[in-house]
Amino acid sequence: MDFDYSPKTKALQGRLTAFMEEHIYPNESRYWAEIEANTKAGKRWTPLTLIEELKPKARDAGLWNLFLPESGRGAGLTNQEYAPLAEIMGRTPWASEVFNCSAPDTGNMEVLERYGTEEHKKQWLEPLLEGKIRSAFAMTEPEVASSDATNICARIERQGDEYVINGRKWWTSGAGDPRCKIMIFMGKTDPDAPRHQQQSMILVPTDTPGVKVLRPLPVFGYDDAPHGHMEVLFENVRVPASNMLLGEGRGFEIAQGRLGPGRIHHCMRLIGLAERSLELMCKRASSRVAFGKPVSAQTVTQERIAEARCKIDQARLLTLKAAWMMDVAGNKAAKAEIAMIKVVAPNMAAQVIDWAIQAHGGGGVSEDFPLAYFYTAARTLRLADGPDEVHRNAIAKMELGRHAA
Repeated sequence: MDFDYSPKTKALQGRLTAFMEEHIYPNESRYWAEIEANTKAGKRWTPLTLIEELKPKARDAGLWNLFLPESGRGAGLTNQEYAPLAEIMGRTPWASEVFNCSAPDTGNMEVLERYGTEEHKKQWLEPLLEGKIRSAFAMTEPEVASSDATNICARIERQGDEYVINGRKWWTSGAGDPRCKIMIFMGKTDPDAPRHQQQSMILVPTDTPGVKVLRPLPVFGYDDAPHGHMEVLFENVRVPASNMLLGEGRGFEIAQGRLGPGRIHHCMRLIGLAERSLELMCKRASSRVAFGKPVSAQTVTQERIAEARCKIDQARLLTLKAAWMMDVAGNKAAKAEIAMIKVVAPNMAAQVIDWAIQAHGGGGVSEDFPLAYFYTAARTLRLADGPDEVHRNAIAKMELGRHAA
């Protein structure tokens, strides 16, 4: 069994690491300073100059659109080849946008690539791939437990050559960005159809009359401007019938094609976040003295460092296995591995970051260090793209099925 990365991956790892060291880590303070300045100027929901300056540099370095394994439009990498690159980007939560590899755009681009018409691709996919616009995915609803997507009650109704859309969505990430020009909306087209054929997905331009962004939803106090996680109201929104993706009743089919890669991308980035947190923990513990010796010499700290190392490496191996399964057998065949890593990675990252916060003392929960923000990202991903409980149930059912009489 070969655990080594391909020469192609190693070369990209080197270039990506060099880019992060030259352009990303030195600018982390500037990122937050620019957000603060925009807030004071009343321009909080404004694209950041820093990121817009770095995008051409990433493109010139050949570090652009590294995902889309099935497409000739990106770097042509497999999921297994992309995994260690996403890990490097994940070491700083905002870095992936610099490389046009950030959620929800990556998932939406994959949907358009796989299920969109040529017109959809020309109108929306191409500007997304060029980084000229951004997008959002409107699925979760405040009225129902959307972890069971059959509960979704927003309506998509055919009227002649148009569809009329009504519903309220929340946690629509990216809808706060003024560059967000297109949403993929999931809703019910036929309440009387079989359970998994009631839902459909349709393209909704954000400037369509009746689309109203109601409010940003802060996550542990962070609103993630200018990206934002928004509550959005759709009132009698009319779009052409040609905006329907794949056909009525095929929303679940599209969702599985979209969420599999999306889930594993999140896990890849989380491993990078945990790795960075462990590094910060080791450096802080080695430089601080408590009770007559460095914090790193305290047995409890050593236990946590060792356990963090084990947990990170275990999660990385499971992620790589899931990525490999997706490449060789397809997303459907890899559903158990995807579900397992979606449980393992956020829990692992939250625990490692928590230990790193503890090693930093009071500084760990302040904004002098990035760990408090890191924690919000890791903890939130125990809910995003399906909560732990749903994935555990799915894993258990598959395991029980293996041993059924």
